[in-house]
Amino acid sequence: MYTFKVETDLKAYDKFIEENGGQYIQCSAWQNVKTTWKCTYYCGFEGEKRVLAVLVMERSLPVAGKIWYASGGAVCDYNNRELLEEFTEFMRGEMKKGGATCFIMDPPVSLRINGEERDEGHKMHKVLTDLGYELNPSIENYTYKQPVQLFIPLYEGDTQLTADKILKKCDKGVRYSIRIGEQRGLVAESYTYEDVEKNPRIMDDFMAVMRDTSERDSFVERNGEYCTKLLREFRGHSDLKLVYYDKDIDESLQAERLQKKEKALSELEGAHEKKQRQLREIIDSADKQTEHYEKRMAEAEEFTKERRICVAGGLSIYYAGMGSCLFGGTRNVIRNNTRSSHYLNYLRLCESVKRGCKIHDLGYVIVKSPELQGDGTLGELVPQDNFKGIYDFKKSFSADYHEFIGEYVLVGNALKYYSYAKLMPTAKKAKIKAIKMLRR
Repeated sequence: MYTFKVETDLKAYDKFIEENGGQYIQCSAWQNVKTTWKCTYYCGFEGEKRVLAVLVMERSLPVAGKIWYASGGAVCDYNNRELLEEFTEFMRGEMKKGGATCFIMDPPVSLRINGEERDEGHKMHKVLTDLGYELNPSIENYTYKQPVQLFIPLYEGDTQLTADKILKKCDKGVRYSIRIGEQRGLVAESYTYEDVEKNPRIMDDFMAVMRDTSERDSFVERNGEYCTKLLREFRGHSDLKLVYYDKDIDESLQAERLQKKEKALSELEGAHEKKQRQLREIIDSADKQTEHYEKRMAEAEEFTKERRICVAGGLSIYYAGMGSCLFGGTRNVIRNNTRSSHYLNYLRLCESVKRGCKIHDLGYVIVKSPELQGDGTLGELVPQDNFKGIYDFKKSFSADYHEFIGEYVLVGNALKYYSYAKLMPTAKKAKIKAIKMLRR
């Protein structure tokens, strides 16, 4: 027998979230970020022992009425059918009292990992549908996030992996890109909320990156105020990393390469055969690097006053053993010449290792709406065409591709809910179009 109640002790609530593998989107600070939603905290108890915690957010929408949403679902033991059954009945009662149209949640249970079926995902789907939840099969209707995630495990058993060991598991191209980053004038800086408050130019640089990325990949751009709010609310748990292309450093490195080339040329005549091969490698390498250098100079030519250009940036939150990449991207300027995206993401991974995280979350890719499988679960989640490149990029870091069982809906008012489900994709498309028009 379990009891459930609205929780007012948010310190105890957050402690349970952190100690039981919750996510930053489930903690009490999230209400200060998602201010357009009304937040209520529920906890479940077995006697005096806390066994469940869930943040339920409410928003009133035209036609749809009150939508209740638990991002990440509840933090609980999803193998405990009795707990889920009693929690569901409790939520039905709360929905009726609050006049809610529906209660939506997306439990963190994998249906497939790297394409391999997971028994626990299918089992969980059967339990939830038996309890009256409906699986939402339309990706366009998803409330908050896609039902996929790319995770890099940072532990093998009880042993935390070093950043170097993780790097060895990455694709060869990633290793090469990270190695050459510093050789081509890239430098990185980490900033806190306090840094951004003192120097607003930091956020301006980050938003210049995000605008380029959003335009290229059809993301909905968040503004600088929203990103600053995340840094503020998750102080101590957040980090803003920016990668700069420094012309002075690049010029200095090029001068060193040319000096080595001149020295090799002067030593070439009269050297023995093996030494000549080594010297020619130095000369050839300098010539190749000079070609790349001249292209960088040409691409960065429009930045006549700036000796240091922000070329990549990422905002991360580290919470409950997971380092999550929230926002990130690269600018079009010298993007391919410096491989700044690989360089940035490796630094973000290193930060997760430094903070003792167990998992590094590279985020999701936007996928196509799948066909349902015979048992009613979601079919294969294939990236949309313009996100295949992002998928390949994230997989190159040796990330595991998790396909979660999806978004589940407990319907209160069927007429209002199905009106909402039909209108939501149209509203989302209109919002994206309006944002892009305003930005231009």
